[in-house]
Amino acid sequence: MPRRTQLATVKAEETRERILGSALDLFRTRGFDATTMRDVAAAAGVATGAAYYYFHSKEDLVMAFYEQTALEMREILPAELAATRDLKKRIRRIIHLKFEQFTAHRAFLGALFRSAVDPSSPLSPFGSEAHAIREESIDWFRQAVDGAGESVPKDLKAILPPLLWLYQMGVLLFWIYDRSPEQEKTRLLVDGTLDLIVKLIRIARVPLLAPMRRSVIKTLQTIGVGAAE
Repeated sequence: MPRRTQLATVKAEETRERILGSALDLFRTRGFDATTMRDVAAAAGVATGAAYYYFHSKEDLVMAFYEQTALEMREILPAELAATRDLKKRIRRIIHLKFEQFTAHRAFLGALFRSAVDPSSPLSPFGSEAHAIREESIDWFRQAVDGAGESVPKDLKAILPPLLWLYQMGVLLFWIYDRSPEQEKTRLLVDGTLDLIVKLIRIARVPLLAPMRRSVIKTLQTIGVGAAE
């Protein structure tokens, strides 16, 4: 790549990151709804047209934030999972890394919640726009289960990763609104419920309970949990 082109690429990436960083700062301080693309451009020190060149809308900025956190997980999580084969520790580390990623953005995420719970919203982690990022997040739980020392029945193993992702989303919502010091209640909730999850997985291995396990799995699949999208 010619040096001039290389420098232009670096500058463009720096501008894009500055716009995204400014947007996230404004979303935290002013709220998502109150922030305009003009505000973002002014905070980033670029023309409004330049902000629209990199991001077509505020929703694009949110998707870029999701993608940024996904990239960070790709860089950090493999080594974290490789450090232990304990299933509870592997799942807990995935969730706690999310807390660490989102700590500076709790107010912003809380403001987004009303839109995010609507699957038709472009901001929703349940929507079509977030499909690739959602599948990647689910796959981290798949890797956590596959590489653990815990034996999991084959039929349960297939549906467990999306169930764990849904569990994580519920815990994140609790964490966003947790006002206890350093969100200690959330951490207690995670530890307690993960103990229960692992115990239920062990109980599910009991041959006598196989018909019940298959019935529950069938019901979940009927409503779309774990089904291919």
